[in-house]
Amino acid sequence: MFVEITDVFLRDGLQDEPVVVPTAAKLEIASYLRAAGVTRMEVASFVNPKKVPQMADAAELFSSREDADVTWSALALNGRGIERALAANADQIQVVISASDAHSTSNAGGSTADLQAGIISTVTSLGVPVGQRFFAGISTAFTCPFEGEIPAERVVDLVKRFHDAGITTIGLADTLGTTPTEKVIDTVSQVLDAVPGIKLSLHLHNAHGQALNTVTAALELGISLFDASLGGFGGCPFAPGAAGNLDILDLVRHLHSLGVETGIDEQALAFATVQAQQAVAQGSVLDGVRSLS
Repeated sequence: MFVEITDVFLRDGLQDEPVVVPTAAKLEIASYLRAAGVTRMEVASFVNPKKVPQMADAAELFSSREDADVTWSALALNGRGIERALAANADQIQVVISASDAHSTSNAGGSTADLQAGIISTVTSLGVPVGQRFFAGISTAFTCPFEGEIPAERVVDLVKRFHDAGITTIGLADTLGTTPTEKVIDTVSQVLDAVPGIKLSLHLHNAHGQALNTVTAALELGISLFDASLGGFGGCPFAPGAAGNLDILDLVRHLHSLGVETGIDEQALAFATVQAQQAVAQGSVLDGVRSLS
C-alpha cells in the first residue's frame, strides 16, 4: 500500500504562529521537504493579509516556486480567495467550510450552508475542470468546541453537495484533535457508504496522542491520503482547545513500521523539521495577532 502525505506546515503550521517567516525561508523549507520526498505541500492561504499577515506573501511565494514536479496547493475560504489562488497558478485549491455553524461563524464569518453555496457557485462558474483543480476540506468534521459532537449525517450531506458540484476529493478534519478513533472511523465509513467514488483524506490534530491510532484504523478502510505538519506545528485559534497537527515525521515512521510505503526519507525529513523549527524561532514577532485557520 502507498500513502500520499500532504505537508501543511507552510500554511496551517505557520498561520497559527505569532511570527512572520520570510518568503525566502519558506522556499527553503519547501526545498527541504522536496528533498525528503514530499511531493504535496499546502503552502499558503489566500485570505485577508491584514487579518493574517503570516500569509501576506502568498502570491510571491507561488511566483518564486522552482519545483514543477511538486504539487503546491493553496487554501481559500471565499470567491475572492479562489480568484487570487487561480491568478497565482496554484496547482490545486482547497475550498474549506466547517461542519459546525458556530465554528463557521467564528472562523469565516458566515453559516456553513451560505459559505458552501457561495463556494460551489464560484467554482462551477469559472470554466475550469472542477475535479482537477479543486478539492474540499471540512473542518470540525467530528467534534466542534462550541457544538460538541457532529452528527455523521451532517458530514455526509456536506460531502454530497461538494461531490454533486464535481469536487471528488474531500478532506475531513479533526480540528480539535480530541475525537475518539471510533467516532472518526464511524463518520468516514458512513461517508464512504453514502457517496460512492468519493476520495477522502484525513487532517488530524493530535491532542491526546491518538492520531496515529486513527491513521491505522483509517488505512483499513482504504484511506491513503493524510495531512501532517513538520514539527506538529499548527492549530486553529478560533477553535478553543485545538491541538497541533499530526507531526509528519511521526506519521511517516508509523506508516513505515506498518510496512506502508510513502516515498519519504525519514532522515531527510528530520533535517527539514529542524529547519522549520529554526525558521519559526527566527521569525518576526507579531503583537496581538490572531490568525484564521
